[in-house]
Amino acid sequence: MSAAPAGLPPALVRSLKRHSPRLCLLHRVDVFEGDGGCLPDWVLMADSAEQVRVLLIEDDDGDAFLVEELLSEAGTGIALHRVRLLADAGKLLPDTACVLLDLGLPDSQGLDSLRLLLQQAPQAAVVVLTGVSDEYLGAEAVRAGAQDYLVKGDVSGQMLHRVIRYAMERRRWDDAQRQLQAARLSAQENARLERGLLPSPLLDDTRLSVGTRYRAGGRQRLLGGDFYDLVQAPDGWVHVLIGDVCGHGPAEAALGVCLRVAWRTLVLAGHQPDDVLSAVQGMLRHEQQEDAMFATICVLSLEPGRRGGVLRLAGHPAPLLVTADQVTELAAPACPPAGLNDTGKWPGHDVQLGDRWALLLYTDGLIEGRVGRGSDRLGTEGLIGLVRDALGAPPFDPGRVSDEALLGQLIDQVRDLNNGDLNDDVALIGLGRR
Repeated sequence: MSAAPAGLPPALVRSLKRHSPRLCLLHRVDVFEGDGGCLPDWVLMADSAEQVRVLLIEDDDGDAFLVEELLSEAGTGIALHRVRLLADAGKLLPDTACVLLDLGLPDSQGLDSLRLLLQQAPQAAVVVLTGVSDEYLGAEAVRAGAQDYLVKGDVSGQMLHRVIRYAMERRRWDDAQRQLQAARLSAQENARLERGLLPSPLLDDTRLSVGTRYRAGGRQRLLGGDFYDLVQAPDGWVHVLIGDVCGHGPAEAALGVCLRVAWRTLVLAGHQPDDVLSAVQGMLRHEQQEDAMFATICVLSLEPGRRGGVLRLAGHPAPLLVTADQVTELAAPACPPAGLNDTGKWPGHDVQLGDRWALLLYTDGLIEGRVGRGSDRLGTEGLIGLVRDALGAPPFDPGRVSDEALLGQLIDQVRDLNNGDLNDDVALIGLGRR
């Protein structure tokens, strides 16, 4: 608390110090009464909880004294520190919000001083101080990265205070613009990666309907390690892929894109499903950034008549089959995930679907969400219950499973049961025969 000016009652001063230690006594004003008399009063202002730390780098004692007087004239709110050399500023820069920099220092001259300072304290706002004869340097300094400049001897206390505040706001604005630009570039990269991760199905068969949904786990990620694809081969077979790279983040997402593109390329080239999965595993081992990375994969190949097919599971949850009277899980032998299968073989299992059916292929993020606040997980049976509820009472309409709105509804319901965002990524494919 500042010293009390003369005339303030001592008892009031002691009371203020005891009960309001952060009050700062500013100046006396006269409050006029109606009878022409006046009573002394005092304007009180709360001292700033965090004063702005300003560092003055100035070797001239006279100029430094002038800056101190100008800031004192402008009022409180600024804590001024001074050094004579740029070399002495290093230890004070991390906690400094604004730097007043003389461009004529003994150890550095002109714009070189500014460049060295910006290298040491890129977060600080900088106001350069110039003489009348080299005022042009001020404009050059702003172009070089300073927030503003002042000419010595041509500034008032209020102007200096205002320039410091303006420089700090401009520094924040510049930082915000850089962060925004970085976010835009990141969003563009994510969009390009997302287009690779979320492909358009290659399907000409009008008897089949397809819907897809994808949601990355967590609140901030746009992409995850789940991937899917659907391709109609030249021989009439339709191959459906869904998979999950173990882990979260850009590396897993990039690996998922590699695996999906490799799978689509090999399928379109006419390779057999077993050979395709073996090649995908080889791609995974070549592209993985960590030895422990692996991927669970489900591949369903539908024969041209669309009444049956072959299911291959590499450590992945089995699809759900929806018919008019039931929702069940398609059974198939369990095999190790890609990356953990030393034999490189995933035997196919024949499945019968019938005349009118729908399949729900999904990644395990959909069933690993919690149910309520306990430790119970949704699981496959819980998901089957949600699908039945979404379709209504039997007979079910399997065609609704490929409706993207229903797929989104399932994800939202699982999220609600989890009491918030799911930690794991979720991918869904709804495929049905009309």
